[in-house]
Amino acid sequence: MGAGLRRNRGQTALTPPTGSAAPSAAEANPVTETDKPREKINWIAELRGLALMLLAVLAFHTFVAKPFYIPSTSMVPNLMVGDRLVVSKYPYGWNWSSISFHLLPRAKWRIWPATPQYGDIVIVVPPDSNEDYIKRVIGLSGDKIAVVNGQVILNGKPVPQAVEPDLRIPVDAQTCEGHPCLNYFDNYRTRLPDGKQVYEVPVLRETLPNGATYLVIDHRDQPLDNYRQVTVPKGYVFLMGDNRDHSADSRAPLWEQGLGGPVPLSDVGGRAEFITFSLDGTTSWNPLTWFSSLRTNRAWTTLRPAIVHRGETDGSH
Repeated sequence: MGAGLRRNRGQTALTPPTGSAAPSAAEANPVTETDKPREKINWIAELRGLALMLLAVLAFHTFVAKPFYIPSTSMVPNLMVGDRLVVSKYPYGWNWSSISFHLLPRAKWRIWPATPQYGDIVIVVPPDSNEDYIKRVIGLSGDKIAVVNGQVILNGKPVPQAVEPDLRIPVDAQTCEGHPCLNYFDNYRTRLPDGKQVYEVPVLRETLPNGATYLVIDHRDQPLDNYRQVTVPKGYVFLMGDNRDHSADSRAPLWEQGLGGPVPLSDVGGRAEFITFSLDGTTSWNPLTWFSSLRTNRAWTTLRPAIVHRGETDGSH
């Protein structure tokens, strides 16, 4: 009988293919990621990297630009509660108030100082607190400034205020201290044909000597409508809010949370440049509201005043 392969019942003898090699030790015992020794985390290096990143952010916010949020109505209609904006830190040089979080003590020093222009919107720190206020530059060093019946008198001349068509401001969900932010405009509330509710508020277009022009609201008689004449000292500016009846600014004393008169430029921390985005107060945990609450018409709006040439403003109030 010829030699052959014996087959037992229930078994099959397998022969490796001709030319195949036996599995190597590495193939027979594959190494997985879990078998590799783990490297220890260098926590000192990680913390150093985090500290450097934070310092870089702090330096950028101190010397270049910083985002701000508007929580009050003192600059309506040009700034609304819920606006997010960018403030540049370098236009007037740097001082203690330029430093993010006001980490340095209050002082008079300034580096590479420059003077604001009429109409600039600036960030200022009041003399008695570390809060940031946002106001408009109305008077510069050496100016004689007064307010009579709501109209600014600058160096003996009334600043022109031209009557503009009523401005429609949407009624939204923003609240200030638990109340609707603009509830003092309720007398101007109206419903449009599409059902939307708005405030139709009377506005004036104010124009300063350099041609800077912007809208202001002065809708009622109140004490700050009259302010005795003062001379703005050297190195100071006189600031006012655009919502003239609801702004604690240079006209208001410190005990009324105002600025108590002209403020030193060493307390001015930057210039407002543009709005990045704005929310109407309806934002919630629901991601859908993250988009529906956007005021799309306000994004990327410049905060620099328009400039008109002399002779283009012949209206007054």
